Amino acid sequence: MFLKPTADFATNRVPASAWIARWTHLVAPNAHVLDVACGAGRHLAWFAERGHLVTGIDREFAATPDLLDRFTLVCSDLESEPWPLLSDGVPDQFGAVVVTNYLWRPLMPTLVRSLLPGGIFLYETFASGNETVGRPTRPEYLLRPGELLQVCQELHVIAYEHGYLENPSRFVQRIAAIRTTEKDPSQLHTARHLL
Repeated sequence: MFLKPTADFATNRVPASAWIARWTHLVAPNAHVLDVACGAGRHLAWFAERGHLVTGIDREFAATPDLLDRFTLVCSDLESEPWPLLSDGVPDQFGAVVVTNYLWRPLMPTLVRSLLPGGIFLYETFASGNETVGRPTRPEYLLRPGELLQVCQELHVIAYEHGYLENPSRFVQRIAAIRTTEKDPSQLHTARHLL
């Protein structure tokens, strides 16, 4: 089900994740960005304000109309319904796929396949160790050491971190990785992705 927003993203919104903000410059100008499990829409607004076409997907939304013509919302329960963004049985592709504070392992291959050549995968969520400082605590909601690196094997990893952050206390794992457009894998080492 495709929706238009019903609440104001610009008012009292939580700022973009520092990880997402740090690597936004890798997203091609005017790229179509997919925000998975977008919640209240902080990253939808972040990318729309930077001129990107944005699509958010989640099972429910708390959003409003200030960016009405700049994004699309897809209402879907990602854990019990089929992936809704398909064309002829193949996942639609985006210039960037963004995921924060969400983990559903069966969806990971679809997310990677949803990247256009040259598209960036920005992912950040809770990791093992978080059970010692707060929620979530269950292993099915915590990335294992190196798990995002395994998910991104076919991508070119620009940055990866797994560790502890303060304020609030949490263990996270995060990655910025690009679907290469290079036909010759030896050329990956000379590609310039500003850090």
